Amino acid sequence: MSTQNILNLAQAISQNTSYDAFAPSYSESEWATVGTYMQGADVNAGVVLIEKDTRDRTLFFLESGAVSVHLTDVRGQMRLAILNPGSVIGEGSFFSRQPRSANVVATGACRIWRLAPTRYAELSSRHANLAVILVMELGAVIAKRMVNSAKRIAVT
Repeated sequence: MSTQNILNLAQAISQNTSYDAFAPSYSESEWATVGTYMQGADVNAGVVLIEKDTRDRTLFFLESGAVSVHLTDVRGQMRLAILNPGSVIGEGSFFSRQPRSANVVATGACRIWRLAPTRYAELSSRHANLAVILVMELGAVIAKRMVNSAKRIAVT
């Protein structure tokens, strides 16, 4: 993985001005370090990143594209939120260890970064300061989403 790749994610995050923006204060070299624990991937429209009720704690960071966060009920799908570049996805289950609360699907071609719980554990043991910044920012995202009823469903 090249440093430039993760810096593209860092740029998307820095340009995210949404109410619930994930905003860690990492330098370029710190992003490069954190990036070594993440896995980047290109996904196509329709790819399911998170499936409701599954037990997975992976975090996703959206570099480009958009994802739809929705629930499926007896009448079909009801779209509840769209997340854009720079957004974090999956923070609810990451902390709670509970099943996923909604489905998350790529609405078009996307570039995402995954951070598996085991890789986060490695990051925290080797770079505790960077791991603390990450979880504090994840906590801020959850807090903001939970007090805003329109964004609450985005806590997956």
